[in-house]
Amino acid sequence: MKKILFTSLLFVLLGVSQLFAQVETKSIDNKIEEIIKQLTLKEKVAMCHAQSKFSTPGVPRLGIPEIWMSDGPHGVRAEIAWDTWDHAGWTNDSCTAFPALTCLAATFNPSLSYKYGKAIGEEARYRKKDILLGPGVNIYRTPLNGRNFEYMGEDPYLASKLVVPYIKGVQENGVAACVKHYALNNQEHWRNHINVELSDRALYEIYLPAFKAAVLEGEVWSIMGAYNKIRGQFCCHNELMVNKILKGDWAFDGVLVTDWGATHDTKEAALYGLDIEMGTGTDGLTTSSKNAYDNYFLANPFLKMLKSGEIEMSVLDDKVRRILRLMMRTTMDSTRSFGKMTNQQHFDVAREVAAEGIVLLKNDKGFFPIDPAKKQTIAVIGENATRSMTVGGGSSELKAKHEISPLSGIQKRFKNARIIHAMGYSSGASVYGQVLPTKLNADSLKRAAIEVAAEADIVLFVGGLNKSHHQDCEGDDRKQFALPFGQDDLLNEILKVNKNTAVIMVSGNAVEMPWVSKVKAIVQTWYLGSEAGHAIADILSGDVNPSGKLPFSFPVKLEDNAAHSFGEISYPGDGTNQEYKEDILVGYRWHDTKNIKPLYAFGYGLSYTSFKVLSAKTDKSTYKKGDVIKVSCEIKNIGKSSGAEVIQVYANDVEASVLRPLKELKAFNKVMLNPEETKIVTMEIPVNELAFFDDSMMDWKLEAGQFKLMLGVSSQEIKKTIVVEIE
Repeated sequence: MKKILFTSLLFVLLGVSQLFAQVETKSIDNKIEEIIKQLTLKEKVAMCHAQSKFSTPGVPRLGIPEIWMSDGPHGVRAEIAWDTWDHAGWTNDSCTAFPALTCLAATFNPSLSYKYGKAIGEEARYRKKDILLGPGVNIYRTPLNGRNFEYMGEDPYLASKLVVPYIKGVQENGVAACVKHYALNNQEHWRNHINVELSDRALYEIYLPAFKAAVLEGEVWSIMGAYNKIRGQFCCHNELMVNKILKGDWAFDGVLVTDWGATHDTKEAALYGLDIEMGTGTDGLTTSSKNAYDNYFLANPFLKMLKSGEIEMSVLDDKVRRILRLMMRTTMDSTRSFGKMTNQQHFDVAREVAAEGIVLLKNDKGFFPIDPAKKQTIAVIGENATRSMTVGGGSSELKAKHEISPLSGIQKRFKNARIIHAMGYSSGASVYGQVLPTKLNADSLKRAAIEVAAEADIVLFVGGLNKSHHQDCEGDDRKQFALPFGQDDLLNEILKVNKNTAVIMVSGNAVEMPWVSKVKAIVQTWYLGSEAGHAIADILSGDVNPSGKLPFSFPVKLEDNAAHSFGEISYPGDGTNQEYKEDILVGYRWHDTKNIKPLYAFGYGLSYTSFKVLSAKTDKSTYKKGDVIKVSCEIKNIGKSSGAEVIQVYANDVEASVLRPLKELKAFNKVMLNPEETKIVTMEIPVNELAFFDDSMMDWKLEAGQFKLMLGVSSQEIKKTIVVEIE
């Protein structure tokens, strides 16, 4: 009886809560309509475009505030001048540099994504920002993409599960997340004009799910349109992508913001869903003209079309309604918190994400962890041991409160060791849009590094990419899959004098590793931000057991990547058009289906302990549409240290009427286990998520028959397989 009463009370409370939510929404909508009635035509139009590099005007006459934006997504960018790209010169605009989003994706940990979002949202709120321009969820299609480091990997399911808590964490602070770049901005080369052609299946199955989850589950308040075209129309005013899908099918009630300089036509911008235009009147980067803001597509030209009746007033009112709704959620919400400036709590979150995202790729004969108590000589070689990785990269550049270098972190943790350092190679300073040569002599640096390596007990080569043009940087793509600056040659020379060498790879992308069989260990460390050196030392010392998993595949050679298997029309395109010829077979879907073995697989990552999957089962053997499959497995830590493993569930349609990937990630769960501890891990897979997108009917289709559910610890390491029947 008590249980019945409690359940009834719970339903009543839920009903009251929903009622209050409906009343609150209605109240906000009513307020918005009252404000719209008081606005002049010019005031409405002014709200739809920028007044400075990072703000839009309010309406002082009515007390309506401006909207202020800041670049993200892994830190709140330093203040920028009103009408140039110069730094404003403030002394109180430093931030916590959080790890780049490839690292967050590698954690496979949604709860950590929430902590990340909450912390960065607090800093954005403290800095009085209303929109944080991030996170990015463009799919990792090619390892040459200069902005892959800003995104969440190659799998749409993983990106979907991580973007939602990030959004919720940010928006708890009364700051709008702005998910970008919608959509198909999967390369930087020719990004401003390339026209992407692809199948509806690829669009809906691979490239849209993370955006859809951001809208429907994350309830994101703003979306940033991409630079490129899709099927002949620019993304920021694309009838299919915005009116049909984003604001139609998904009923997005927030604001669509352009990327800077991504608007091209007044009438299309007006009719096809653009709400706020930014960066026009410039080339998107460096230059502007006097009073450029009045000449924006959604400024005077828009006003003229409205006055002439060429565009209906209802089109403008919809934009203003959305902008006011955004304001009600952010700058006009009197109940939102004050935020927090960068602080130790935020540094702790950054360090936790960094350590949990680091991936141990190779560890011959237990090379790692290194005993901090042992007296030995450790040579730390490589420019990336000391180079700042928060400066450069384009719009993701940061003015970090502090940045612990890998060398500094290693020196602080291994105080009993003699740490010697050599630069080994050098590159120029990170400057947007150009490659600056180094002023140092390459031969001298190499000779010094080889001498240092010869006298060490172990060598830690800290190399990889950096945040310069044609590296991991906005504005263009990498020129080569191999490591730059002669690193491969340097490594081979080091190995001749000291075979006890490990590689600490600092990059946001996969790289070619011709030396993989020669080195003792490899650690993929990403761009880790403020706490980089501390987090790396945490892993190398064993203070933290590595548990990161690759969020994208590492091909052996560039031609093994799907986008690079169909000639230039697939990547980078012919200069005008580009065709995604690999279709739905992106990343591990390509490697597994085509039986092309990667160097390191999606979902792969080692630990200092060992795990064993003892058993696996589902709650039933037969399911129908609308059911939820409950998959459970028993996993044991059979090693000698505590650690975490990520159980991954991949689905395969045994007999499909269309081509389907050999494996598709449908669930994952990260579980922490002490030595000899056993746990039962349970995951849920809605049966409807086994459907494919049928472009003949333009809808999702679930076919009856057998499905394999493969439980593994990477896309290539399957431990248990269960066959279920879908009726």
